[in-house]
Amino acid sequence: MKVWLTGASGFVGSNVARAFARNGAEVLGPPRADVDVTDASAVRRAVSDAAPDAIVHCAILNDPAGLLRARRAAWQGYVGATRNVVDAANAVGAHVVLVSTDWVFDGTQVGATEDEPPNPINAYGFLKAASELVVRERAQRGAVARIAGVNGVHWARPELPRAQDAGFGYLVPSIVAALRAGRPFTVWEGDEINEVATPTLASDAAELMWRLVARGLTGTFHCCGGESVHRVELARRAVAAFDLDPALLRTGPPDPDVLDGGRVPRDTSLDARATAAALDVELPGVDAMLARLRHELDGAAVAA
Repeated sequence: MKVWLTGASGFVGSNVARAFARNGAEVLGPPRADVDVTDASAVRRAVSDAAPDAIVHCAILNDPAGLLRARRAAWQGYVGATRNVVDAANAVGAHVVLVSTDWVFDGTQVGATEDEPPNPINAYGFLKAASELVVRERAQRGAVARIAGVNGVHWARPELPRAQDAGFGYLVPSIVAALRAGRPFTVWEGDEINEVATPTLASDAAELMWRLVARGLTGTFHCCGGESVHRVELARRAVAAFDLDPALLRTGPPDPDVLDGGRVPRDTSLDARATAAALDVELPGVDAMLARLRHELDGAAVAA
């Protein structure tokens, strides 16, 4: 199977590339310098030349504050790019998968199922929800893969891009890096951040997406873990899973200099039982996910 992948050099994209290749797929991940996904003609030509069986669209404009400053560019970077990818997929008869997010929900739809209507409260969630609609209404063979609280190894860029933000992304590796170095780490608490989510190992999400593609499934899927948790509880369980010093873990309010001022959904817990049934898998709980994450982080450190 030949798979055309956008955002291959990103965090999620690097895990998708690795998982799909491990399953025998030929993965084509052109860099942005070669194919700008906001350029419809460039995407159409590249996809036509590649003639893939499937396209996985991971690329995003990763600048939360910038989504409000440059709204036209933000729209093109998300909705326009998704439309370009979907149209190119339709032209060659490819199955297309959009990587989306739990932030399409407003933080009150606790345990949201795959068929729960999105209700975003910030620019990122709105743009992802609009992109989902493009796939549902425009793709001849389309799927939406929502991910949540993603942690793991960035295989294309080993260094951590940040220590903590309003979401769950990179939280556990950041805690591990700090505590292993003997530095304290303060986990944020507060209603203005994402406090409850369904954390996901990036490599697990990628494997679920592979199953989507391999089975040619269409619709909306929650490619996440099997257990929702408060961010402080996740931190404490990570300390135990990695045999770290719990005295170095603290809690406190978010850093106002890091937050971009946009509203954040507090509880984005997902119900993924329908996805697990469709893909014939058992989704891991938090402790199982942390054990696998430790294996990945330690393996990546040895390889580096």
